Amino acid sequence: MEKARPVSLKEIRIRDNFWDKYRRLVREEILKYQWCAMNDQIEGAPKSHCIENFRIAAGEKQGEFYGAVFQDSDVAKWLEAVAYTLAEKPDKELKKLADSVIELIGRAQEPDGYFNTYFILKEPGQRFRNLREGHELYTLGHMIEAAVAYKRATGEKRFLEIVQKMADLVANTFGVEEGKRMGMPGHQEIELALMKLYEETGKESYKELAKYFIDVRGCGNRNYFLEEMKQKDVKRIFPELNDYRPEYSQSHLPVRKQRTAEGHAVRAVYMYAAMADIAAEYDDEELLGACETLWNNMVHRRMYVTGGIGSSGILERFTADYDLPNDYNYCESCASIGLAFFARRMMQITKKAKYVEVM
Repeated sequence: MEKARPVSLKEIRIRDNFWDKYRRLVREEILKYQWCAMNDQIEGAPKSHCIENFRIAAGEKQGEFYGAVFQDSDVAKWLEAVAYTLAEKPDKELKKLADSVIELIGRAQEPDGYFNTYFILKEPGQRFRNLREGHELYTLGHMIEAAVAYKRATGEKRFLEIVQKMADLVANTFGVEEGKRMGMPGHQEIELALMKLYEETGKESYKELAKYFIDVRGCGNRNYFLEEMKQKDVKRIFPELNDYRPEYSQSHLPVRKQRTAEGHAVRAVYMYAAMADIAAEYDDEELLGACETLWNNMVHRRMYVTGGIGSSGILERFTADYDLPNDYNYCESCASIGLAFFARRMMQITKKAKYVEVM
């Protein structure tokens, strides 16, 4: 399928009284404030510890892991924001700071390519054993997106080489080939990131891995995540998921047979975006048809007029058609971002304005 191609950020110039203020705010204030937050330098603010986690994992500091299982993703999103900022306008000091973080990630990386401070520091024997809750693949997805953005902004490959090493580890671990094992992300994100990594590197194994993660989801006589939790000595992370329903992670049916937007809204739209990428790459009309079906259900029956999705704060999820209460809604900002990702891809493939309107 022939996709419309986005223009490089380096080729775009925005001059606007409204947006200029916010772009300057990001460059001059927000990125610096976030850096201080990640380093626990803001008095009275909750502790982040995410940079310190990497220093401890690299053996440069003493201490224990602190934060959520996905704490590393804060570093990834900061680096991605820096990359977009550098693509617009070079900044030596900002780049120097980002380069120091990238090198720190590299020093924390294990010899086989693995890096995730939660599992390196807190649960070293649990790697890839709790995909349902562990967020390893999710966090790597954010790191991949940041590394691709940084390569495109600066032309430098160091960050890309770091994430490729772990992506190769994942590709050598999961799949249908002999010697590999079944598995899929509990929180989708890596699928769309792998397609970006393929586009940047041309390495076929990345798009094949993304396709595998989509194709295997919801397949088989037994749900993968329910079976995974029957393993002995698996460490539980989220008590609220004790009563786990496969719809939560869109693993209740094969993706091509899903007709309604279900479960955790952010997981859903990240997955739908990846489905669109894969449909275009493999000329998969059936998969594209599933994307269109899910889009129509979500936009016409499960989306607020504001564009918000995921009406329930209980498990941050979609509920039923037209269950869109006016007196409250959850509508996570991450879900809106994911919806924009999905919309852009569907516009690129179909060239239809209806997707741009929602975006």
